[in-house]
Amino acid sequence: MEFQIEGNTNKINAELVYNKGSGDLLFVIDDQKYNLKLLKSTSNEFEFILENTYHYVKILPSTETKYKIYIDGIVVEIKKHSKITEIIEKTLKSKGTAYQANNVTSQIPGRVVKVSVSKGDKIKEGDPIMVLESMKMQIAIKSHKEGTIKEIKVKEGSTVSRNEIVAIIE
Repeated sequence: MEFQIEGNTNKINAELVYNKGSGDLLFVIDDQKYNLKLLKSTSNEFEFILENTYHYVKILPSTETKYKIYIDGIVVEIKKHSKITEIIEKTLKSKGTAYQANNVTSQIPGRVVKVSVSKGDKIKEGDPIMVLESMKMQIAIKSHKEGTIKEIKVKEGSTVSRNEIVAIIE
């Protein structure tokens, strides 16, 4: 699908190539592959990790000819295109795939600095489950749904790879 950002003469070609499940997606943007990990998805807000960088996106009210999207503190306008309209409307009607999974996965490779919950703990969406450290950065892994911790699969001090299952919520 080709689209153009307002104020930019270059057109961007982007395509969702593969949905790996559990919020893991593979995109091709201008002939380059990108892995995206969907962390949170509501009807108009998204949190995701793209190539080890956290992003927050909110779809703002749009006009008849443009979409306004808030991306990491910047408002971007995109000219409406029939294919973009179809994708955004389909996304707004569906629930995020991250909510349907019981597995909590690491967004980054790193070392487990702190485990904040124990087996049997009741948690709410957004509650911290553990903290990972990678390249001198600490990232909190938060619950993507309400439930009970069924299993913690890692210990403090252990290392995890990207997208590794670190806990299970039931």
